[in-house]
Amino acid sequence: MKNELFKNILFSIGGIVMIGSTAMSCASDDIQMHHDDYLGSGSITQGAATTVVSNLFTCQNGRSRVAGIGEITDAQGTVWTVPGSNQFSSAPKAMDLYEQCAGITPRNLAEVNQDDVPVVTVDPQGEVITGYIFADNYFELYINGKLIAVDSVPFTPFNSSIVKFKVSKPYTIAVKVIDWEENLGLGSENNRGNAYHAGDGGFIASFSDGTVTNRDWQAQTFYTSPILDLSCLSEKDGARLSTDCGVTDEKNGQQAYAVHWTMADNWMNEDFDSSTWPQASLYSDDEIGVNNKKAYMNFIEKFSGAGASFIWSTNVVLDNEVLLRYTVN
Repeated sequence: MKNELFKNILFSIGGIVMIGSTAMSCASDDIQMHHDDYLGSGSITQGAATTVVSNLFTCQNGRSRVAGIGEITDAQGTVWTVPGSNQFSSAPKAMDLYEQCAGITPRNLAEVNQDDVPVVTVDPQGEVITGYIFADNYFELYINGKLIAVDSVPFTPFNSSIVKFKVSKPYTIAVKVIDWEENLGLGSENNRGNAYHAGDGGFIASFSDGTVTNRDWQAQTFYTSPILDLSCLSEKDGARLSTDCGVTDEKNGQQAYAVHWTMADNWMNEDFDSSTWPQASLYSDDEIGVNNKKAYMNFIEKFSGAGASFIWSTNVVLDNEVLLRYTVN
Protein backbone atom coordinates (compact mmCIF):
# COMPACT_ATOMS: atom_id res chain seq x y z
CA MET A 1 0.00 0.00 0.00
CA LYS A 2 1.32 3.43 -0.92
CA ASN A 3 1.84 6.44 1.33
CA GLU A 4 -1.31 8.25 0.28
CA LEU A 5 -3.50 5.37 1.41
CA PHE A 6 -2.58 5.90 5.02
CA LYS A 7 -1.97 9.63 4.99
CA ASN A 8 -4.22 11.60 7.35
CA ILE A 9 -6.52 8.67 8.04
CA LEU A 10 -7.84 7.56 11.37
CA PHE A 11 -6.89 4.13 12.46
CA SER A 12 -6.75 1.95 15.56
CA ILE A 13 -3.78 -0.04 16.75
CA GLY A 14 -4.51 -2.51 19.51
CA GLY A 15 -7.26 -0.22 20.79
CA ILE A 16 -5.14 2.99 20.63
CA VAL A 17 -6.54 5.67 18.36
CA MET A 18 -4.00 7.26 16.03
CA ILE A 19 -4.21 10.01 13.40
CA GLY A 20 -1.57 9.91 10.69
CA SER A 21 1.55 8.81 12.55
CA THR A 22 0.88 10.79 15.75
CA ALA A 23 -0.39 8.81 18.70
CA MET A 24 -3.16 10.28 20.85
CA SER A 25 -1.80 8.22 23.72
CA CYS A 26 1.76 8.69 24.87
CA ALA A 27 1.80 5.03 25.84
CA SER A 28 2.09 4.15 22.16
CA ASP A 29 4.79 6.64 21.18
CA ASP A 30 7.33 3.84 20.82
CA ILE A 31 5.21 1.94 18.29
CA GLN A 32 6.50 2.74 14.82
CA MET A 33 4.16 2.44 11.87
CA HIS A 34 5.52 0.93 8.67
CA HIS A 35 2.42 0.38 6.57
CA ASP A 36 4.28 1.92 3.62
CA ASP A 37 6.47 -1.19 3.55
CA TYR A 38 3.52 -3.45 2.69
CA LEU A 39 2.54 -3.74 -0.97
CA GLY A 40 0.17 -6.71 -0.76
CA SER A 41 -3.60 -7.15 -0.99
CA GLY A 42 -4.37 -7.82 2.67
CA SER A 43 -5.48 -5.52 5.49
CA ILE A 44 -3.06 -4.65 8.29
CA THR A 45 -3.66 -4.53 12.03
CA GLN A 46 -1.17 -4.05 14.83
CA GLY A 47 -1.25 -5.03 18.47
CA ALA A 48 -3.60 -7.14 20.53
CA ALA A 49 -7.24 -7.79 19.67
CA THR A 50 -10.15 -7.25 22.03
CA THR A 51 -11.37 -10.50 23.56
CA VAL A 52 -15.02 -11.18 22.72
CA VAL A 53 -15.18 -14.83 23.84
CA SER A 54 -12.94 -15.67 26.77
CA ASN A 55 -12.78 -19.42 26.21
CA LEU A 56 -14.57 -21.90 23.93
CA PHE A 57 -13.43 -25.09 25.61
CA THR A 58 -12.78 -26.47 29.09
CA CYS A 59 -10.93 -29.75 29.51
CA GLN A 60 -12.74 -32.11 31.88
CA ASN A 61 -9.86 -34.53 32.24
CA GLY A 62 -6.56 -32.69 32.14
CA ARG A 63 -5.43 -29.26 31.02
CA SER A 64 -6.08 -27.25 27.91
CA ARG A 65 -4.92 -23.91 26.57
CA VAL A 66 -7.42 -21.07 26.66
CA ALA A 67 -9.19 -20.93 23.28
CA GLY A 68 -10.51 -17.39 23.09
CA ILE A 69 -11.86 -15.35 20.20
CA GLY A 70 -10.94 -11.73 19.56
CA GLU A 71 -11.81 -8.84 17.29
CA ILE A 72 -9.54 -6.14 15.92
CA THR A 73 -10.25 -3.22 13.58
CA ASP A 74 -8.06 -2.21 10.66
CA ALA A 75 -7.43 1.25 9.22
CA GLN A 76 -10.52 1.15 7.02
CA GLY A 77 -12.81 0.24 9.92
CA THR A 78 -13.16 -3.44 9.01
CA VAL A 79 -13.49 -5.72 12.03
CA TRP A 80 -11.54 -8.96 11.82
CA THR A 81 -12.14 -12.05 13.95
CA VAL A 82 -9.02 -13.77 15.28
CA PRO A 83 -7.67 -16.36 15.11
CA GLY A 84 -10.56 -16.93 12.67
CA SER A 85 -14.31 -17.07 12.34
CA ASN A 86 -15.54 -20.53 13.28
CA GLN A 87 -18.58 -22.68 14.02
CA PHE A 88 -17.22 -24.52 17.05
CA SER A 89 -20.10 -23.56 19.32
CA SER A 90 -22.91 -24.46 16.92
CA ALA A 91 -21.75 -27.17 14.50
CA PRO A 92 -21.74 -30.96 15.00
CA LYS A 93 -18.46 -32.21 16.43
CA ALA A 94 -16.44 -34.93 14.75
CA MET A 95 -16.24 -38.20 16.64
CA ASP A 96 -12.93 -38.52 18.44
CA LEU A 97 -10.35 -41.16 17.67
CA TYR A 98 -8.37 -39.87 20.65
CA GLU A 99 -9.38 -37.09 23.02
CA GLN A 100 -7.79 -36.90 26.44
CA CYS A 101 -10.24 -34.40 27.90
CA ALA A 102 -13.18 -36.72 27.20
CA GLY A 103 -11.30 -39.78 28.44
CA ILE A 104 -11.17 -41.30 24.93
CA THR A 105 -7.68 -42.82 24.82
CA PRO A 106 -7.57 -46.01 22.70
CA ARG A 107 -4.16 -47.51 22.15
CA ASN A 108 -4.86 -48.38 18.53
CA LEU A 109 -7.55 -48.40 15.85
CA ALA A 110 -8.74 -51.86 16.88
CA GLU A 111 -10.04 -50.34 20.12
CA VAL A 112 -12.19 -47.81 18.22
CA ASN A 113 -15.80 -48.78 17.47
CA GLN A 114 -16.06 -47.31 14.00
CA ASP A 115 -19.66 -48.48 13.69
CA ASP A 116 -20.63 -45.72 16.13
CA VAL A 117 -19.50 -42.95 13.78
CA PRO A 118 -22.54 -41.10 12.40
CA VAL A 119 -22.89 -40.92 8.61
CA VAL A 120 -23.66 -37.49 7.15
CA THR A 121 -25.54 -37.81 3.86
CA VAL A 122 -24.45 -35.53 1.04
CA ASP A 123 -25.77 -37.73 -1.81
CA PRO A 124 -28.40 -40.38 -0.91
CA GLN A 125 -27.14 -42.67 -3.70
CA GLY A 126 -23.49 -42.17 -2.84
CA GLU A 127 -20.74 -44.23 -1.25
CA VAL A 128 -20.01 -44.08 2.48
CA ILE A 129 -16.52 -42.64 2.96
CA THR A 130 -14.60 -42.77 6.25
CA GLY A 131 -12.08 -40.02 7.01
CA TYR A 132 -9.29 -39.96 9.60
CA ILE A 133 -8.15 -36.46 10.59
CA PHE A 134 -5.45 -34.87 12.75
CA ALA A 135 -5.32 -31.07 12.88
CA ASP A 136 -3.01 -28.65 14.66
CA ASN A 137 -5.08 -27.09 15.98
CA TYR A 138 -8.65 -26.91 14.60
CA PHE A 139 -10.56 -27.93 11.46
CA GLU A 140 -13.98 -27.56 9.86
CA LEU A 141 -14.73 -30.14 7.16
CA TYR A 142 -17.08 -29.55 4.21
CA ILE A 143 -18.04 -31.96 1.44
CA ASN A 144 -19.63 -30.33 -1.64
CA GLY A 145 -20.33 -27.29 0.53
CA LYS A 146 -22.10 -29.26 3.27
CA LEU A 147 -20.60 -28.96 6.76
CA ILE A 148 -19.80 -32.49 7.92
CA ALA A 149 -18.21 -31.79 11.30
CA VAL A 150 -15.83 -29.54 13.22
CA ASP A 151 -12.97 -30.42 15.53
CA SER A 152 -14.05 -31.22 19.09
CA VAL A 153 -11.03 -29.41 20.59
CA PRO A 154 -10.19 -25.93 19.25
CA PHE A 155 -6.70 -25.63 20.76
CA THR A 156 -5.05 -28.26 22.99
CA PRO A 157 -4.60 -31.01 24.09
CA PHE A 158 -4.09 -32.58 20.68
CA ASN A 159 -6.85 -34.90 19.53
CA SER A 160 -7.68 -36.83 16.36
CA SER A 161 -11.01 -37.45 14.65
CA ILE A 162 -12.98 -39.89 12.53
CA VAL A 163 -15.85 -38.89 10.24
CA LYS A 164 -18.19 -40.62 7.78
CA PHE A 165 -20.13 -39.11 4.89
CA LYS A 166 -22.13 -40.48 1.96
CA VAL A 167 -21.29 -38.90 -1.38
CA SER A 168 -21.02 -39.60 -5.10
CA LYS A 169 -17.88 -38.91 -7.13
CA PRO A 170 -16.66 -36.48 -8.15
CA TYR A 171 -16.84 -34.54 -4.90
CA THR A 172 -15.04 -31.56 -3.38
CA ILE A 173 -13.37 -31.53 0.03
CA ALA A 174 -13.01 -28.11 1.62
CA VAL A 175 -11.41 -27.56 5.02
CA LYS A 176 -10.90 -24.51 7.19
CA VAL A 177 -7.88 -24.97 9.46
CA ILE A 178 -6.85 -22.64 12.27
CA ASP A 179 -3.63 -22.57 14.25
CA TRP A 180 -5.08 -21.16 17.48
CA GLU A 181 -3.42 -18.41 19.53
CA GLU A 182 -3.38 -17.31 23.16
CA ASN A 183 -2.31 -13.74 22.38
CA LEU A 184 -5.31 -12.79 20.27
CA GLY A 185 -4.43 -10.73 17.22
CA LEU A 186 -0.73 -11.37 17.75
CA GLY A 187 -0.47 -14.91 16.39
CA SER A 188 1.41 -16.23 19.40
CA GLU A 189 1.22 -18.15 22.65
CA ASN A 190 3.09 -18.51 25.92
CA ASN A 191 5.47 -21.37 25.23
CA ARG A 192 9.08 -22.44 25.73
CA GLY A 193 9.73 -19.56 28.11
CA ASN A 194 8.57 -17.02 25.54
CA ALA A 195 5.35 -15.07 26.14
CA TYR A 196 5.03 -14.43 22.38
CA HIS A 197 6.07 -17.75 20.88
CA ALA A 198 4.73 -18.29 17.35
CA GLY A 199 3.22 -21.77 17.23
CA ASP A 200 2.84 -23.92 14.13
CA GLY A 201 -0.11 -25.54 12.35
CA GLY A 202 -0.56 -28.68 10.26
CA PHE A 203 -3.33 -30.83 8.81
CA ILE A 204 -3.27 -34.46 7.71
CA ALA A 205 -6.07 -36.79 6.61
CA SER A 206 -6.78 -40.01 4.76
CA PHE A 207 -10.06 -41.35 3.45
CA SER A 208 -11.32 -44.88 2.80
CA ASP A 209 -11.58 -44.27 -0.96
CA GLY A 210 -7.81 -43.75 -1.14
CA THR A 211 -7.82 -39.96 -0.95
CA VAL A 212 -4.96 -38.50 1.12
CA THR A 213 -3.63 -35.04 1.84
CA ASN A 214 -0.76 -34.27 -0.52
CA ARG A 215 0.68 -31.60 -2.81
CA ASP A 216 -2.34 -31.86 -5.14
CA TRP A 217 -4.49 -30.07 -2.58
CA GLN A 218 -4.79 -26.28 -2.61
CA ALA A 219 -3.99 -24.10 0.40
CA GLN A 220 -4.70 -20.37 0.64
CA THR A 221 -3.76 -18.10 3.55
CA PHE A 222 -6.25 -15.70 5.16
CA TYR A 223 -4.55 -14.60 8.42
CA THR A 224 -0.82 -14.17 9.01
CA SER A 225 0.82 -13.11 12.28
CA PRO A 226 3.12 -12.27 14.03
CA ILE A 227 4.94 -9.98 11.60
CA LEU A 228 7.50 -7.40 12.76
CA ASP A 229 8.65 -6.14 9.37
CA LEU A 230 5.91 -5.75 6.76
CA SER A 231 8.45 -5.53 3.94
CA CYS A 232 9.13 -9.26 4.34
CA LEU A 233 5.68 -10.08 2.90
CA SER A 234 5.07 -10.70 -0.79
CA GLU A 235 2.54 -12.18 -3.21
CA LYS A 236 3.31 -14.29 -6.24
CA ASP A 237 1.12 -16.38 -8.54
CA GLY A 238 -1.78 -16.25 -6.09
CA ALA A 239 0.33 -17.21 -3.06
CA ARG A 240 0.46 -14.92 -0.01
CA LEU A 241 4.05 -15.38 1.08
CA SER A 242 5.51 -14.85 4.53
CA THR A 243 8.42 -17.23 4.07
CA ASP A 244 10.95 -14.37 4.24
CA CYS A 245 9.61 -13.17 7.60
CA GLY A 246 11.36 -13.83 10.87
CA VAL A 247 9.63 -14.79 14.10
CA THR A 248 8.89 -12.27 16.85
CA ASP A 249 10.43 -12.46 20.28
CA GLU A 250 9.17 -11.76 23.79
CA LYS A 251 10.39 -8.15 23.71
CA ASN A 252 8.52 -7.15 20.55
CA GLY A 253 5.64 -9.59 20.39
CA GLN A 254 3.04 -7.16 21.71
CA GLN A 255 3.79 -4.78 18.81
CA ALA A 256 3.42 -7.38 16.06
CA TYR A 257 1.46 -6.76 12.89
CA ALA A 258 -1.11 -9.08 11.38
CA VAL A 259 -2.37 -9.40 7.81
CA HIS A 260 -5.98 -10.38 7.03
CA TRP A 261 -7.73 -11.29 3.79
CA THR A 262 -11.47 -11.41 3.13
CA MET A 263 -12.92 -14.90 2.76
CA ALA A 264 -15.61 -15.52 0.13
CA ASP A 265 -18.89 -16.74 1.60
CA ASN A 266 -19.02 -19.66 -0.83
CA TRP A 267 -15.39 -20.77 -0.52
CA MET A 268 -16.48 -24.30 0.50
CA ASN A 269 -18.85 -24.93 -2.41
CA GLU A 270 -17.96 -27.35 -5.18
CA ASP A 271 -18.49 -24.68 -7.87
CA PHE A 272 -16.25 -22.10 -6.17
CA ASP A 273 -13.42 -20.97 -8.44
CA SER A 274 -10.15 -21.58 -6.59
CA SER A 275 -8.04 -21.69 -9.75
CA THR A 276 -5.77 -18.90 -8.49
CA TRP A 277 -5.05 -20.62 -5.17
CA PRO A 278 -1.58 -22.12 -4.73
CA GLN A 279 -0.87 -25.77 -4.17
CA ALA A 280 -0.39 -26.96 -0.60
CA SER A 281 3.06 -27.21 0.95
CA LEU A 282 4.11 -30.52 2.51
CA TYR A 283 5.58 -31.05 5.97
CA SER A 284 7.01 -34.14 7.61
CA ASP A 285 5.91 -35.70 10.90
CA ASP A 286 9.14 -34.41 12.44
CA GLU A 287 8.55 -30.85 11.22
CA ILE A 288 5.08 -30.77 12.77
CA GLY A 289 6.34 -32.50 15.91
CA VAL A 290 3.83 -35.34 16.34
CA ASN A 291 6.17 -38.15 17.34
CA ASN A 292 5.14 -37.73 20.99
CA LYS A 293 1.42 -37.21 20.30
CA LYS A 294 -0.64 -40.33 21.07
CA ALA A 295 -3.59 -38.84 19.18
CA TYR A 296 -1.44 -39.24 16.07
CA MET A 297 0.99 -42.06 16.75
CA ASN A 298 -1.68 -44.53 17.95
CA PHE A 299 -3.26 -44.37 14.48
CA ILE A 300 -0.25 -43.58 12.32
CA GLU A 301 -1.29 -46.25 9.83
CA LYS A 302 -4.19 -43.96 8.86
CA PHE A 303 -1.97 -40.90 8.50
CA SER A 304 1.59 -40.96 7.15
CA GLY A 305 1.36 -44.76 7.10
CA ALA A 306 -1.45 -44.45 4.54
CA GLY A 307 0.64 -42.16 2.34
CA ALA A 308 -0.83 -38.89 3.62
CA SER A 309 1.34 -35.84 4.28
CA PHE A 310 0.89 -32.89 6.57
CA ILE A 311 -0.19 -29.91 4.48
CA TRP A 312 -0.50 -26.18 5.07
CA SER A 313 0.32 -22.96 3.27
CA THR A 314 3.95 -22.04 2.54
CA ASN A 315 4.48 -20.95 6.15
CA VAL A 316 3.29 -23.42 8.79
CA VAL A 317 4.40 -21.08 11.61
CA LEU A 318 3.11 -17.61 10.70
CA ASP A 319 0.03 -18.42 8.60
CA ASN A 320 -2.73 -19.04 11.13
CA GLU A 321 -5.96 -19.36 9.15
CA VAL A 322 -5.78 -21.39 5.95
CA LEU A 323 -8.41 -22.80 3.58
CA LEU A 324 -7.83 -26.14 1.86
CA ARG A 325 -9.57 -27.59 -1.20
CA TYR A 326 -9.34 -30.80 -3.20
CA THR A 327 -11.58 -32.48 -5.78
CA VAL A 328 -11.90 -36.27 -5.71
CA ASN A 329 -12.58 -37.72 -9.18
